[in-house]
Amino acid sequence: MNAQTEYLVHPGPAGLLELAVDRPEGPAQGVAVIAHPHPLHGGTMTNKVVQTLARAFVQSGWTAVRFNFRGVGRSEGVYDEGRGELDDLLAVVAAQAAQGPLCLAGFSFGAFVTSHAAARLHAAGRDLRRLVLVGTAASRFQVATVPGELHLQTLVLHGEADDTVPLASVLDWARPQSLPVLVVPGGGHFFHGQLPLLKDLVLRHLRA
Repeated sequence: MNAQTEYLVHPGPAGLLELAVDRPEGPAQGVAVIAHPHPLHGGTMTNKVVQTLARAFVQSGWTAVRFNFRGVGRSEGVYDEGRGELDDLLAVVAAQAAQGPLCLAGFSFGAFVTSHAAARLHAAGRDLRRLVLVGTAASRFQVATVPGELHLQTLVLHGEADDTVPLASVLDWARPQSLPVLVVPGGGHFFHGQLPLLKDLVLRHLRA
């Protein structure tokens, strides 16, 4: 993401996982782990939305950890329809943020995986400070319910004109939970031309 980005490989459930770590200038508030879009459709940790999320977290004083799911980049293993990818995310949390304040964020397929990680970690008593779900792939996968106790810490962002994941599918997922969805007018799935706005909305949530 910048000259200070630290690239690592770490043992994961299906082999080595490739990570990129960006740190704030001062002491970090904690660690934010960010998950990328679908591995079979070009999703990687260098995706522009994922990098935008990482910049927002770093600017808000968090260490941002991006990683490639199994089978992507230098990460070993093969695509596992979300099951193994959940294990990958939890392994990154265990390695980079075993304790202390934690944020989770994901984009598209990554938001689906992140929803399940949040449910799992919350059930285990982990201190989750913020949850950010962008372009959540609710039309394609069974996204987990966000625990009620996490609703105030959760930002669900979606583009009004998303033609990859229709807004209606995210509202259908959010409605039974009474979970608010922040809609970006005219926004597409990848927020082309609107990444500065996306970053500002995430910053506002992180600083609230």
